[in-house]
Formats: sequence, C-alpha cells, structure tokens
Amino acid sequence: MAFDWFKRKTKNITTSTEDKKDVPKGLWHKTPSGKIVEHEELKKNNFVSPEDGFHVRIGSNEFFEIFFDNNKYKELDAQVESVDMLHFKDTKAYSDRLKEVKAKTKLSDSIRNAVGKVDGKEMVISCMDFAFIGGSLGSVMGEKIRRAVDYCIQHRLPYMIICQSGGARMQEAAFSLMQLAKVQSKLAQLGDEGLLYIAYLCDPTFGGITASFAMTADIIMAEPGALIGFAGPRVIRETIGKDLPEGFQTSEFLMEKGFVDFIVKRTEAKAKVGQTISLIPSA
Repeated sequence: MAFDWFKRKTKNITTSTEDKKDVPKGLWHKTPSGKIVEHEELKKNNFVSPEDGFHVRIGSNEFFEIFFDNNKYKELDAQVESVDMLHFKDTKAYSDRLKEVKAKTKLSDSIRNAVGKVDGKEMVISCMDFAFIGGSLGSVMGEKIRRAVDYCIQHRLPYMIICQSGGARMQEAAFSLMQLAKVQSKLAQLGDEGLLYIAYLCDPTFGGITASFAMTADIIMAEPGALIGFAGPRVIRETIGKDLPEGFQTSEFLMEKGFVDFIVKRTEAKAKVGQTISLIPSA
C-alpha cells in the first residue's frame, strides 16, 4: 500500500528519540560559499575544499603532516612554555588564560619547531597555531624562532616559518614587542650564513608578524585568499577616511602590489617548497 511506511513500528524498524545517534562533530564542514565537504575528503585534500578551493584553517599537527615526508619529524624545543611574567590581568588573569588554552589545545605556546625532510630535503619548519591565543607573538615565540635559526646555522639547513597570527600578545606588553628585534637579528644571521628563509603566509597574518619577519623572507609564499596586513580594514578606513580597494589585504592583492612572491595552494605547497630549496640551495 502507498502508506505502508506509516506502519513501520509494527515491523520493528522504528528508532526511538532516545536511541538516535547524534552526527559526530567535525564529520562535515561548511565553507563560506555554502559548500558541504565530508571531513575525510577534506583531510585527504590537505584541508582544502575540492569544490571551491577554500583553505580551512589548520594547526601545526596538520601542517607538519602535509610538509614532512611520511609525517616523520623531530620536534625541537617542545619544553619551552609561556609564563605570566607581568602578572597581567584583563578580563581574567593571564596565568589562568594560559592554563585554559594549554589544556584545551594541548600546546605549550603559539608556535612549534620541527626538523625533517620535505621532498627528501632536510629543513626546519616553525609553524604557528592560531588556536593558541590567536597565534600571538610572545616571548616564547621569539625564543623558539631564535633556537630554530641557531639549529639551522649549526646544521646548515634551510628554514621556513608558517605564519598565522593576529599579532603581538598584549598580555606580555613590551616583552612581546622586543621579540621583533630579536627575531630579525637572528634571521639576519641566517642570511649572513647564506641559508634560505621561506615565509608561508596563511589566514590571517596580521600585526607585528606582518610588520617584521613575515615580510623579510628570501621567498614569501601565501595561501590563496589569506588575509594579510598590519591593522584591520576598519581601523585603516577610519584613519585615512576613504573606502578601501576591493580585495584589499588578500594575498592576491598583495601579490599584485609586489609584497608576495607566490600564491601557493596548500595542495601544492610541499612540492613548491621542495623545488625552491633545490633552485636556491643554501651556501
């Protein structure tokens, strides 16, 4: 009969409300354009939506898996952690904020260092984690980059920083800003040694990161559609009193103006980095 499906209860094929299973979180992802992508398919495509090319924000674990051959690498300086030097407090104590974010993310700070092979070529990669207080630049990030550069110099290896940050960490005040000079001086030493430095800019890359080492690399790559700048568009618009150009602060706009060398899809980034190392070998 046409309405037999109403009688499923008598055929023992109904599911009570309390027995229904919720769809696991993270199983599907919706991109800004409205495309729905199954999580495993997204993962296989380096977390890039195959339908519209949207690059989903990922962390250091995923980036290391993408770049290092067979996901084999050695983490460096994992024991270096943030502390509340100034006993800073805004809406909550900085020490409490650190405890919460460390427990939530299982990270010690907003950047991780690792060494391994990329397309068969050994190199050091520092990758920021936006999930840790917006990937903010603090004393630990500066110290980890310093140590990564020293490791590169000692072992004669090329270096790459994967940037995704909102800028300096206000809870560390001047200690955060001091890292700009510290990092730049170490990268100058890397250049003096004839070693390659690559910056890979992801969404978002802002503030002091953009104002310093994100824009001083030998080769500057960026993901498609990444927002890159110093201040946000609202602040700039209010400051200059003019409307901003369409696409302002996107990686495509910056490449057109000469601030970025290449726009590289995440699915092609490993091959591009390997090719760059081959074409520009370290001295």
